[in-house]
Amino acid sequence: MIKAFRFGLVMPGGSRIVIDLVKPARVDKAFVMDPGEGTPARLVLDLAVTDRDSFLRKVASDQRSAQTPPPPREPQSSNGDARPVIVLDPGHGGIDTGTKGPNGQIEEKDIVLDFAKRLQEKIETLGKYRVLLTRSDDTFVPLAERVRFAREADAALFISIHADSLPKREGDTQGATVYTLSETATDPAAARLAEQENRADVIAGVDLKDQPDDVASILIDLAQRETKTFSLQFAHKLVSTIKRTTRLHKEPIKSAGFRVLRAPDVPSVLVELGYVSNKEDLQSLASDSWRDRTADAMASAIDGYFSTRLAGTRTGAK
Repeated sequence: MIKAFRFGLVMPGGSRIVIDLVKPARVDKAFVMDPGEGTPARLVLDLAVTDRDSFLRKVASDQRSAQTPPPPREPQSSNGDARPVIVLDPGHGGIDTGTKGPNGQIEEKDIVLDFAKRLQEKIETLGKYRVLLTRSDDTFVPLAERVRFAREADAALFISIHADSLPKREGDTQGATVYTLSETATDPAAARLAEQENRADVIAGVDLKDQPDDVASILIDLAQRETKTFSLQFAHKLVSTIKRTTRLHKEPIKSAGFRVLRAPDVPSVLVELGYVSNKEDLQSLASDSWRDRTADAMASAIDGYFSTRLAGTRTGAK
């Protein structure tokens, strides 16, 4: 009945095990055995085969009764610091490893966290901006919480950082891509990637219920129009700058319905640094010198974007 299982840290002090089933099953028994006589404590699950309808009814019932997750961490106080806030969002984390290299030894969650920390250092060196990370360690953060974090911090820019992978049957693609939000994906590959990334919350079993009502949706749509314009402006600035240091995808700017880009009032992009499924991209992603060069270029693009968009306004504080 079991195809695979995985486990990992979901939040500080909390871990989760995910079991992939071959067919519908129900938990017949679940208990913990205390340690003793040289053996560790054990979690015991007895699974029994069930039919699909019963399985779906049980899933729905469990979701309704699921406990609310612990309160997320709050953005750091500005303490009167008027500099623009940039939120960097290293994708995945904890139980959600993201994509993996061919040998399984390199994981997306580790690549993007290291890159985000390097980029944070590069931006902070400029002295003009405050930089916050949605996660600074190997912790799972729900997609809605990443968006909330950026809005609570009054972010002037949100950058979600990822690395893609392409199944062998779909050929070999390489290069960095910058995505903006759109309900209509630019191509099937963009749609596939958005669906894959949006599934992260399902992997960790987080139930998202905070959907806006009809009136709120209209107001959000109005706010997003300007935000999308700024997001696209930054995407073009970023691509024109990083092409000097890194290989770009043949279509470097795309759009799709990424949930993590849905803050209505925060210009947001999702950056795919490259493809771990491509040999050359994988070598770059694993290279310290490549990460440093690319982080330098991205910091330069960010500074150029703010210099033109916010001159004399929010960037005027410092």
